[in-house]
Amino acid sequence: MSSAVPAPDSTAARGSAALPLLVAAAFFMENLDGTVIVTALPQMAASFGVQPVDMSVGVSAYILTLAVLIPASGWVADRLGARTVFAAAIVLFTLASVLCGISPNLGCFTAARVLQGAAGAMMVPVGRLVVLRSTPKSGLMRAIATITWPGLAAPVLGPPLGGFITTHWSWHWIFFLNVPLGLLGLLFALRLIPKGLGSAGRPFDATGFVLTGGACLALMSGVELLSHGGHGMAAAAALAGGALLGWGALRHARGHAHPLLDLWALRVPSYAVTVYGGTLFRISIGAVPFLLPLLFQLGFGLDAFHAGLLVLAVFAGNLAMKPMTGAVLRRFSFRTVLLGNGLINALSIFVCALLTPATPVWAIAAVLFVSGLSRSMQFTALASLAFADVPQPRMSGANTLFNMSQQMAMGMGIALGAVALRLAALLTGDAGAVPSLTDFRLAFVAMGVLALLAMLDVRNLSRTAGDEVRLAGKKAG
Repeated sequence: MSSAVPAPDSTAARGSAALPLLVAAAFFMENLDGTVIVTALPQMAASFGVQPVDMSVGVSAYILTLAVLIPASGWVADRLGARTVFAAAIVLFTLASVLCGISPNLGCFTAARVLQGAAGAMMVPVGRLVVLRSTPKSGLMRAIATITWPGLAAPVLGPPLGGFITTHWSWHWIFFLNVPLGLLGLLFALRLIPKGLGSAGRPFDATGFVLTGGACLALMSGVELLSHGGHGMAAAAALAGGALLGWGALRHARGHAHPLLDLWALRVPSYAVTVYGGTLFRISIGAVPFLLPLLFQLGFGLDAFHAGLLVLAVFAGNLAMKPMTGAVLRRFSFRTVLLGNGLINALSIFVCALLTPATPVWAIAAVLFVSGLSRSMQFTALASLAFADVPQPRMSGANTLFNMSQQMAMGMGIALGAVALRLAALLTGDAGAVPSLTDFRLAFVAMGVLALLAMLDVRNLSRTAGDEVRLAGKKAG
């Protein structure tokens, strides 16, 4: 019941072709800021007078804030109007970027990252909601492909881009570069998104917000603690607390007249697949950009620059697949694509476990290129299928739940990649040491198994699932 009546600003947006590009740019900026500082952490730590390991709080604070506040994005957009919320989020994100760049110490930087995460939690989900409400079924697949692709590219481009900026300028410019992007985004948001005053609509579900946000925070924190090791009891307590709060949130949502987290869309089989199996898939692909640079540096002995160049092969695969995505989805059913391409994706992760320092560079690049092709196709297919069979009045609730599960999965992918490395080290008996080649192999195998498990949910998907969008796109094309 969370979105039975669309907000007044759900009318078709001006410049419907340009609107997905605007949201895609915002998605890219948000996801880029989640990973771009990874290679700059040593220089930032030196500026703040702390140890590099202490800087991980800057990454965690951003991702955790996103995960906690995304559930409220649908309600805020309905109440205040999508145009107002999206434009305000861009302004806040840009301001927070400046504050990050001028932060004198770790405490101020962490606070600025929390502010940045709060803005990101409103920016992309609300932008996606505008596109979903204003795009007809015939153009939905193309619009979703445009929006989702930057989310794949940003985590891969982030580390090498951050390293380049830090090497040739300083880490501060990582954040200052968001200023011109933010100003352009604000200008186009005001031009493309129609005005709307919002609606009094449903009351704010404070209990649901506390339960849902608490569950996300506890689960993410628990996995993060596990990834750092030495926090077994605290991690177990956080995970147990997160599971308990999550159970309470689900129970509350099912019994509340106007829940903040609307679960109605899970009744739609095609949507449910993108949440359950889709979450496992996103975790597995979220771990790959984290594991690969470490493998090339710690396992192969490459420097950060050359390791980053190799990882760019994944981005090249993402880029090459984008023009073909629509044609493939129009030719084959969603079920066929998700099963066939899902298998290719899992195999590419398993092959990463076989790479050694003696493997030719061209062979490594080829494997990563195929991995990029498959992850791009799977990501876009899942995002397109998610809303294909969801009725328009339910889009707001479906969009909120989808965004929350996606953000949680991508954040957990990095942390679970680190957990897999630590568990592998325990199995091989070299815990506490620099991860060995064997440790990386076991970690990639674990992520490959997760990618295979994600396909189990797809087997029961109807062969005609999502055909309204897929065939509408075919007729339009």
